[in-house]
Amino acid sequence: MIIIRRARPADATAIGAVHVAAWRSTYAGILPQDYLTRLSAVRQAAHYQAAIRGGIGVYVAVQADADPETSIIVGFATAGRARQSAGAPADGEIETLYVLDDWRDRGVGRRLMRASADHLAEMGCQAVFLWVLRDNPSRWFYARLGGKPAAEATIQVGGQDIVQTAYVWAPIARLAEATATEGPRP
Repeated sequence: MIIIRRARPADATAIGAVHVAAWRSTYAGILPQDYLTRLSAVRQAAHYQAAIRGGIGVYVAVQADADPETSIIVGFATAGRARQSAGAPADGEIETLYVLDDWRDRGVGRRLMRASADHLAEMGCQAVFLWVLRDNPSRWFYARLGGKPAAEATIQVGGQDIVQTAYVWAPIARLAEATATEGPRP
């Protein structure tokens, strides 16, 4: 069984490990290999621990067993007010969404998107967006949830220019509605 809950500081190590594993899997052949090799779960954990302690909406997907000691984090998402308010396509932003390969296509990402949308709506956000690398093979997921491409930007990752696309849900209720079903896919 998968449980979605707000992250706790003690979850940061597992979140950092999921971040690195997801990047190495998803972005192989898209981002420079040496950059992916240098990713550090420890550095990512420190980043996420600061985010959790700072009040950013960090949600985890936990494979819950009868024994809490064997429960593992299989995915996570972060959400907050748009990091760049000037020129942002919406006032709320889902900053990250990562799910381990073995847990994809099981509704985990959709449920994390729902938790993020609910969090942003509670903060008073009217619309939500996220950035996805244009070459990310999973970008179809956002379109399937009703996200509309609204902008493109080029960023530098590992010394390489990478194009990213912003997907927007306006109003935010569109994302909440698209993620309301319990099936494995929306």
